[in-house]
Amino acid sequence: MNISRKDFLKLAGLAAVRVGAGALPNDASAAVEEFEGNPDRFGILVDTTQCIGQNCRRCELACAKEHNLPALDKAPEDATVFDQPRRTHPGQFTVVNRFPGSNPDSPVYVKKQCMHCDEPACASACLVGAFTKTDQGAVAYDASVCIGCRYCMIACPFDIPTYEYASALHPRVRKCTFCLETRLKEGKPPACTEACPREVMTFGKREDLIKVARQKIARHHEKYVDHIYGEHEVGGTSWMYLAAQPFDTLGFRTDLGKTPYPSLTRNYLSAAPLVMAIWPAFFLSIYLFTKRKDELAAKQNGKPHGNNKEPGEEH
Repeated sequence: MNISRKDFLKLAGLAAVRVGAGALPNDASAAVEEFEGNPDRFGILVDTTQCIGQNCRRCELACAKEHNLPALDKAPEDATVFDQPRRTHPGQFTVVNRFPGSNPDSPVYVKKQCMHCDEPACASACLVGAFTKTDQGAVAYDASVCIGCRYCMIACPFDIPTYEYASALHPRVRKCTFCLETRLKEGKPPACTEACPREVMTFGKREDLIKVARQKIARHHEKYVDHIYGEHEVGGTSWMYLAAQPFDTLGFRTDLGKTPYPSLTRNYLSAAPLVMAIWPAFFLSIYLFTKRKDELAAKQNGKPHGNNKEPGEEH
């Protein structure tokens, strides 16, 4: 493709301005940095020793009703639903899985949903700021700005975000919302928490829940492992868990560490605009170098190298 020097300079300049202004949108770049969190944000403490799982799953039913989701794949009394570990999907934002307990006759049931990280990897990976950490503690998703790149799905250490592949026109990323719009903004507990007949889940301010969890562990040290899952994992999460056996036996990742995932990519993302801004200048230098080389070669051969004026310019 032939391109004049003037057009090339216009394109290079435009690219430099756009990238220099920020390869990441303002909201997205802010999302990488602003994860300090509201000290009064809400959380949920889940006591896995209390969940009865089978013949219940009222948390799943309440979630489906609250978000107008399809009916559950299998009825609550159908125990075959526990034959294989399940993950959330676009039609179900929370699932309960069964794991072997220390007593063969007493399996452990664990509820799974978005952990609503204090410093979300999904928000850090999103190029358009579709994910934000709210003051209430939820990680909110804005489908109106989502471009469908699905980087959030790759970035999430808990394998939570899913995608509406079956929707041809307006697919969305789907996950637990923490009932942000319908409940959390008013200080009310999520629907799943309110529906639990065993009070497996305790709703409140995150810092208060950590104190409650530590008191439980201290009072019943023979019952719980000395660990609050989610207190420090990947920088901390809004959903935290207590258990009677090691968390890795209950489907939890225990290799995540305490470092927030956004801090692992922060330097790269902040440098991206600078790196990409260099490319227009780099290609411009190649263009000018090649053009000058051709002019010198033509002069040595005694041949004119064409008119230096651009088409349309006055002679």
